[in-house]
Amino acid sequence: MNPSTLIGIIASVLLLATVVLFTAQSPMSFINLPGLAIVITGTLAATFISYPLREVVRVAKLVGIIFRRENFYTQEDIRELVAMSRLWFQGDARAVEQALEHTRNPFLRTGINLVIANVKEEKIIELLRWRIMRLKAHERAEAQIFRTMATYAPAFGMLGTLVGLVNMLEIMQGGDLAVIGPRMAVALLTTFYGILLANLIFKPIAVKLERRTEQRLIAMNMVLEGISLISRRHLPSFIEETLQSFIAEYQDEIRDQHGGAEDNAAAQTK
Repeated sequence: MNPSTLIGIIASVLLLATVVLFTAQSPMSFINLPGLAIVITGTLAATFISYPLREVVRVAKLVGIIFRRENFYTQEDIRELVAMSRLWFQGDARAVEQALEHTRNPFLRTGINLVIANVKEEKIIELLRWRIMRLKAHERAEAQIFRTMATYAPAFGMLGTLVGLVNMLEIMQGGDLAVIGPRMAVALLTTFYGILLANLIFKPIAVKLERRTEQRLIAMNMVLEGISLISRRHLPSFIEETLQSFIAEYQDEIRDQHGGAEDNAAAQTK
């Protein structure tokens, strides 16, 4: 399971437990099934109206993605690209084809097949970039579904509050504060549910999916660069160093912080 998702779930449960147990006389005062039904049903209804059925049906599958710890196999792709570059640099196209049979990355397989077919480099890059843009548009559209749901949920929460206020106004003529108070609390709970669902479920899922897409795009651009270098018959050592730079951790390209501290210390001793 994805550790950050697990930490977020635990923190959310602790937050809700604190709200329910320590800020109300009775935990049951935070339960309003009709209000929750208004928020959930209204959000789903508006989402079905906004998107095609096939896209909305994928929502359940997308929720499962955030719980899964996904491996992008970038080091494996680098090893395969470097190994194939050695074979291609030696002119052994048959060995490259045999190595492709064990490749699990279809994007990499497509690019190397085009290189073997002696397709021009600019045509290869054009095709692979089109596939990258297609994946980017597709996955960002999936994340946008949850951002849309995050917009709808508070709106339907406010709708439930208005419905509750209308019902409360009908009984205000009696002037019974013992009835008005609980009705007011119930009316406000729907807004609570809408804000909670939007900011604790829908928006975090959207951000998680967008971050996943960014990582996948980095991996695909790395493969694209490797295929381009293989097509130009660069040295395997140069290809490996270039590809490793795609997945290297961030570091200051201007000055080494540790080295700078040592230089300052040396300067002070002089």
